[in-house]
Parts: sequence; structure tokens; C-alpha cells
Amino acid sequence: MTLFVALAVLAAVVSFVCSIVVWKLGLRFKLYPQIRERDVHTRPTPRLGGIAIFIGILAAFGAAWLVSSLGPDRFSLLTIVFENPAQVLSILGAALMIVLLGVADDLWDLDWMTKLAGQFIAAGLVAWQGVSIVSLPIGGISVGSSWMSAVVTVFAIVLVMNAVNFIDGLDGLVAGVTLIANGVFFIYTYLLVQQTSPFNYFNLASLIAVVLVGALAGFLPINWHPAKMFMGDAGALLVGLLMATSAIAVTGQINPAAAGIEDLFAAFIPIILPFAVLVIPLLDFGLAVLRRLRAGKSPFSADRKHLHHRLLDMGHSHLHAVLIFYAWTAVVAVGCLLTYVLPVYLGTSARWALLFIGVGFVVCAVITLAPLGRRKRLTVAAEEAPAAELPGVDELAGVPETHGPVTAEAAPVESPEPPNGAR
Repeated sequence: MTLFVALAVLAAVVSFVCSIVVWKLGLRFKLYPQIRERDVHTRPTPRLGGIAIFIGILAAFGAAWLVSSLGPDRFSLLTIVFENPAQVLSILGAALMIVLLGVADDLWDLDWMTKLAGQFIAAGLVAWQGVSIVSLPIGGISVGSSWMSAVVTVFAIVLVMNAVNFIDGLDGLVAGVTLIANGVFFIYTYLLVQQTSPFNYFNLASLIAVVLVGALAGFLPINWHPAKMFMGDAGALLVGLLMATSAIAVTGQINPAAAGIEDLFAAFIPIILPFAVLVIPLLDFGLAVLRRLRAGKSPFSADRKHLHHRLLDMGHSHLHAVLIFYAWTAVVAVGCLLTYVLPVYLGTSARWALLFIGVGFVVCAVITLAPLGRRKRLTVAAEEAPAAELPGVDELAGVPETHGPVTAEAAPVESPEPPNGAR
């Protein structure tokens, strides 16, 4: 665990320093696109954060490889991760490919067919070198032939990449949500390996997850509202690629045939958890595809109807919308983790984890829908109040009403500046 923490800290420091450097270079050379109609931010902002995140990840992987090369006597456990160097290189190569593709899109706005083709190539590179869904945690059932396994793996990686990219619309949203998701997933993989391989706690899935947590933690301060720099498509697609790869690398380590009724749900955690922590992005992705196809548009055409946009339209502030996404992610991720921890480590029923998820959902739903209740109460109060006491339209919107005629000398009330965001 100490080595894992050290690698995360290294990734965080390198990512943070590189974020500042990339941000300053982006401003100096005006490496940012024009503001689009669907964007939430109001000033040109660099979208090159994916470069800093990738460098942080690369530094941590390089340090891990260096430590493993010191000799099996000292670090024999970590050496196991690099037994197949082609596998690790394929992951880093795919990550580099995605970063270059994302940077090109952030600067020159590539068409969606080009971006999708690049994503399939990168995912295919990962699957080609053996990081693939070979079996499901259902008694070790194989996923058909090797070709079927590769196809399923490629589509899963592309799906997760686009789901993460679709919610990249507010300051700190993707960085925070995926940091929480990968943090929980790292804890799960670490505990899982303790059970399945008690003499070797190091594995590829845990390494990817903890390095990604560190890189995101280093980038988040410069991406927090108001953001100085966005991660852009390069960062969002990179995070999605590594999250999917980490999840795929750990599948099949639990055999439900040996699990009791209480442990059965936990046996499916390797598949459930990666998608559960991305339930909001995947929901947003699915709704966006259906919405655009019904309108006769490309499923990858941009609009301003994502879930984070709807939260802002409901009346949530920028910060509140981001924190709501964090809360939903934490409830689902921690709840799924508890379904494994409670039966295995505490010997209690997994029903307590389901209770935690249920209560968390209710609390998050109340907070999410709170502005609608406030708006309804204001509307009812306005209808019931005498005409002389009716509040102005601006007052109902939360802006003090300007009484009396507005003359040339009377300055009108300025509208608050829209919050910054990546889209």
C-alpha cells in the first residue's frame, strides 16, 4: 500500500506542476478555441489539461517500472505487473494516441467520425495485447472466441470513453467524479487481490486506478471553479480509456459458484462497479444518443441538453450542480463497495449496503429536485398574494427587482455572469 500511495503522490505532483506549465503556455500562445453557443464559460480557456494528466500518469508508470527493475529480491511483487511489458506499453500507447486525438479535436474541432475511428483504434490496441474480457465472473464462463472477446472489449472501452466525455461540461465535474470512482475502485481491487492472491497485492488494475487518482487529484485544483484550464476531450477520453482498461483487467477474479446467497452480488462487482460509478455519465450518454437520433442528427453532435445543463436550468448554482454529481457517484460507488466489504470482512449482510444505497438515493434526489419545490412555492405565493404585494419577475428569479422606471441615468441591474465550464 505504501508504494501505491507513493506512486499516486508522484502522479499528483507531476500532474499539478504540468497543469500550471500547460496553462501558462496555452494562454501565452492562445491555444484555446472560440467560445461556442453551448459552452457555459464566458472567456476563452485552454483545454489542454489532458496533456498534464497524461504526463503525470506516464511519470508514475515510469517510476513503477524503475522500482520493479531494481531486482526481484526487493520488489518481486511489483515486478509481476511488468511481466508482460507489451501489455503495459499497449495501454500507454493507446493513451498517447487518445491524447493526441483529443488535443487535435480541442484545437481544430475534428468531425465525429474521425474521433470515433481513433477511439476504436486505441481500444483495439489495448485488446490486441491481451487486456480483454476473456471471462465473466459467472463460474469463469468464457466470452465465446478470442475474436468475440476482443470485440466486446473494444466496444466496452469506447462506450466508457464517450460516457466520461459526455459529462465534461462543468468545472471540476469529470475530474471529481472519476477521482471518486477510481478511488473506490482501487480500494476494491486492492481488497480483492488480498483475497485471491494473499502473497501479491500488486496488479495492473490497482496500479492504473491509483495512478489515475493521483493524476486527477493534481489536476483538480486548476480545474476547480472558476477553472483556469479544462481537461478537454484529450483528458476525458484518456480517463475513460484507463478506467475501462482497469475494470477489464480485474474481471473474472471471483467465482460466484463458490459464493453463498449473501456473497452473490459481491461476486459480480468486477462488472457492476465500473458501470455503477459511471451510472450518471452512461445515463447522460444514452439520453443524448436517443435525443439526437429522434431529431435526425448524429448521435455525436453537440447540444446544450446534458444533465449538468439541466441542473443549471433548474436553478442550481455551478458549484451545487458539481457537488450533486459527486454525491450521486459517491453513493453508488461506496454502496457497491460495501456489498463486497460487509460480507467478506465484517461477516454482516449485504442488505445494509443496499439500505445505504437506498437512503443515499433518496437524499440525493431531494437535493437535486429542491429548486423545483422552491420555484413552485414562489409561484403559488405569487398567485395568492394581493396584486399590490406581487413580487416582480426578477424577484422570483432570485434577482432584486428594480422599482420605478429605468431611465438613462438609472443603471439597470446587471445579470450575473454565467459560470465557467468546459462546455
